[in-house]
Amino acid sequence: MKTFPYRLILASKSPRRQQLLSGLGYNFEIVTREVEETFPSHLKAQEIPLYLSKIKAEAFNDLLDDKTVVLTADTVVWINDIVLNKPKNENEAYQMLRLLSGNMHEVFTGVTINSMFKHQSFYSKTNVYFKNLSDEEIWYYIKNYQPYDKAGAYGAQEWIGYIAIEKIEGSYFNVMGLPVKEVYEELIKFI
Repeated sequence: MKTFPYRLILASKSPRRQQLLSGLGYNFEIVTREVEETFPSHLKAQEIPLYLSKIKAEAFNDLLDDKTVVLTADTVVWINDIVLNKPKNENEAYQMLRLLSGNMHEVFTGVTINSMFKHQSFYSKTNVYFKNLSDEEIWYYIKNYQPYDKAGAYGAQEWIGYIAIEKIEGSYFNVMGLPVKEVYEELIKFI
């Protein structure tokens, strides 16, 4: 693997994204800023995380120089033409998990990679099939894992993923928040 010749900034607070990018073997810095994650109501499915990853990337334009690349990402869960972002409280988490129970949903992650000379945005889609969950299982997960920082109120790498996911079509890592294969391929184009 070629050494990445630029300062790589991951603009994300997500420990899962940090872990996944680290697994690719890149040295990178973590820089975060508060960015309002709102989007126009007409956007659907993959349009939402693509829009949000671009908005997040714009917040770091002042860090770009000829030796810096900034990576941003956003993940949403999409089911029945409804977007599930991060739940604000226990009740929202319960409603989200109840909706996912026994159904297939789509996970979309939008990624933007910016340098002074190149801008690349793309998305990855994964279909996730959940078994029927009991209220007891849902409340156990919410109380013990407090999934308030996760789109759709769940982490595939946590207890709920172990017991609820029956099948995945697409990238598992995309469900965790970063489609690492695609990120790797896009970063190589910057070299």
